[in-house]
Amino acid sequence: MTFGIVLGAAVLLLIFWLGNGVRRIGSVSVGARIPDRTGSALLLIDLQSVFWERGPYSDSAKAVAAATILEEVEAARAQGHPVIAVRQEWSIPSTKVLARLMMRGQAIEGSEGTELAGQFASYPEHVIIKRVQDAFETGELDALLERLKVGKLRLAGLDLNYCVKKTALAARSRGYGVTVVKNGTLAAASTESAEKQMSSAGVAVC
Repeated sequence: MTFGIVLGAAVLLLIFWLGNGVRRIGSVSVGARIPDRTGSALLLIDLQSVFWERGPYSDSAKAVAAATILEEVEAARAQGHPVIAVRQEWSIPSTKVLARLMMRGQAIEGSEGTELAGQFASYPEHVIIKRVQDAFETGELDALLERLKVGKLRLAGLDLNYCVKKTALAARSRGYGVTVVKNGTLAAASTESAEKQMSSAGVAVC
């Protein structure tokens, strides 16, 4: 009887722990509103070998996205705007377990393939590691953008339905002007719902 109670409690704790990991992965952080800032930056999301080379994206879609991203990088450099890349590394214990169970173990901290894909490696001047879909979650991106006096962001990368969307929404919650460059993103499924959600929050999708 006692063993059954203990086992049941352990199972419930495990379910709660994993459920909290799922919540953390998909939540959108809310940070302090930024003051008026005039600077702009290009934010490249999850252009990593494990996703770019082994993800569910067609070669034609990747070709369009890569060409658009290069155009965005060249435009940012011409205007003196910083180019920032964020890389996904699951490092929270519960999210690491979820990544092994549901994501084929991809992008776990220290695993192969978490580096930027070769064709994008020379683009960013700054690289930040994120732990969940929202790139603002750790506060490191907030601090960098404050130091660079950035108030406007252009986003490209993958996946538009997840990490791009969550990062865009987190940026808007802080008062950033946000534009998602749709041709510079990839998505494994229809983006109609994500685009509506971002547009409702004031994110420009072009």
